Amino acid sequence: MPDDSIRPLITARSISPAPTFPTRDTFDTMDLAGDNVVRKGKLSWVVALSYAIDWIILIAVGVVGYILGHITPNKRPFALDDRNISFPYAEQETVPVWLAVVISVMCPIVIIAVICLVFVPGSTVPRGTPKSLIWQRKLWELHQGWLGLALSVMAAWIITNGMKNLFGKPRPDLLDRCQPDMENLKDYIIGGLLRLNSSLTPGHILGPGTLVSPNICTNPDKAVLDDGFRSYPSGHSSSASAGLVYLSLFIASKFAITIPFFSTSGSSADHETTAAAFPSRTRIPSVKVSGPDSYELSNRSPSALTNSIEDPALLSKGVTATNRKIAAVRRQAAAPPLYLLLVAIIPFFASIYIAGSRWWDFRHHAFDILFGYLIGLVGAIFAFRYYHLPISRGAGWAWGPRSHDKAFWAGVGSYSYATSRTRGTYRSGDEEEALGAPIEPYGRGSGMSSVAPVAPRKGGSQGMDARDEDTSYTGASGNDHSPEPHAR
Repeated sequence: MPDDSIRPLITARSISPAPTFPTRDTFDTMDLAGDNVVRKGKLSWVVALSYAIDWIILIAVGVVGYILGHITPNKRPFALDDRNISFPYAEQETVPVWLAVVISVMCPIVIIAVICLVFVPGSTVPRGTPKSLIWQRKLWELHQGWLGLALSVMAAWIITNGMKNLFGKPRPDLLDRCQPDMENLKDYIIGGLLRLNSSLTPGHILGPGTLVSPNICTNPDKAVLDDGFRSYPSGHSSSASAGLVYLSLFIASKFAITIPFFSTSGSSADHETTAAAFPSRTRIPSVKVSGPDSYELSNRSPSALTNSIEDPALLSKGVTATNRKIAAVRRQAAAPPLYLLLVAIIPFFASIYIAGSRWWDFRHHAFDILFGYLIGLVGAIFAFRYYHLPISRGAGWAWGPRSHDKAFWAGVGSYSYATSRTRGTYRSGDEEEALGAPIEPYGRGSGMSSVAPVAPRKGGSQGMDARDEDTSYTGASGNDHSPEPHAR
């Protein structure tokens, strides 16, 4: 039997009502990890600072790359009879450094800005969307476009300059730059069969394989001489591919230039829902769209506009039964216009031209050009996918901003920097911010929409707010994280 001192506690526990839990709004506005209220629909200063640090890191990488390009490289010994380094030194380059920078870096910066400010967010914007929200999307796509370009170029820049100094490979025009001291040739032999020949005279013809030290060079211009040992890999090639291949990918993404692909879901409707500029606005009855839940506003005349259908059975899918009809495989995709393909591929061709110019200018060996181009190519593809959705499935969008509590660190077990740390759910998006009604922090159709709370359970308990379809509170792992009543 329990002691009398705790009997009142047992009695009070047995007759107390069922425990109550916080409503959805409480969870949506509370940072459970830090117990701080988070403003909805705003880019927090923490997120802004995290992207500012990204820029600082890239600038620092650029500075380090510049320093690496001006220090004395390792200088590999060479043979005076090597015809691969016996080409003339051309003082006038086909594509000088300054022009390569303009074409590979400055032009992509300008073109990305024009595309983002003119063509973004495209024809999927419903009528009545605030201009401030449209400009917010334009500027975000511009920021991500520039950030990806900077990552691509800076990665190629520091890798290339670092490798040049490490390997110190002679350029094809090294002997012309070197101006070797033939009078004292015997003093500079460091390898080969003639190294042991003490009777070597200045007029003696060197045998094959005789290596001399780089100290044999007498050219007083240190910059020209040092640059003669920076052949591998090609900096022009890596920078050109990093900037211009990235630009080609960016253009292809924004203008939907892709090889036609088959939708694995059997219909393109699901993808078109999430690919629209502001998906949530197309599900509000007061918002006019061209046809039920249509996202391609080709007909904007008032007579063609209808109210969006808000069918609870379809909200989680985001499309109506009409749009969910199964289409024939051959009608699910089509080849883009060929002129758009030409527009997207021009930067790629320009990068090949810049890389090729290093061959006929006798600045690099073939392998140096190819390897440098590969460095930039890998950097361009990586940087583009780091900040942008795949071309074939991403509808031209960049990834959204990081969440407030994962701006600097996500930790083990987190699959996305865009989700809440404590619940694994997505934070509010810009499309939800323009609804005019109470903001739904995790977006319509996410299973986290704020609606009226369910009626109290029998016995007086208050449950969690109702969802569109599923009343479970699902986190990043997909498990049910809904609060459980305390055991009695």
